[in-house]
Amino acid sequence: MNRYYAIVGEDVPASLEQRMAARPAHLQRLYDLREQGRLLLAGPFPAIDSPDPGPAGYTGSLIVAEFDSLDDARAWADADPYVSAGVYARVQVKPFKPVLP
Repeated sequence: MNRYYAIVGEDVPASLEQRMAARPAHLQRLYDLREQGRLLLAGPFPAIDSPDPGPAGYTGSLIVAEFDSLDDARAWADADPYVSAGVYARVQVKPFKPVLP
């Protein structure tokens, strides 16, 4: 049975250039999850209160998706291009229970 997991990546300071370089590969993995019907939501945390933070960049990302287990969710998160590109300083993976809407 698939369950939802929240993946929260926290960016290292001044990582916008690395983030933008790795973004196409990062997004492709999210599109793949969406096509499989497993993605609930995904998006970045702007560093300032703006839909387009420009050079201020981002402070991290949130992904909520279905996986078979916590170990599977962690393995998927560990393989994220933002991890290998040095964008994320830390990644947390937690079980998530959708309640609303």
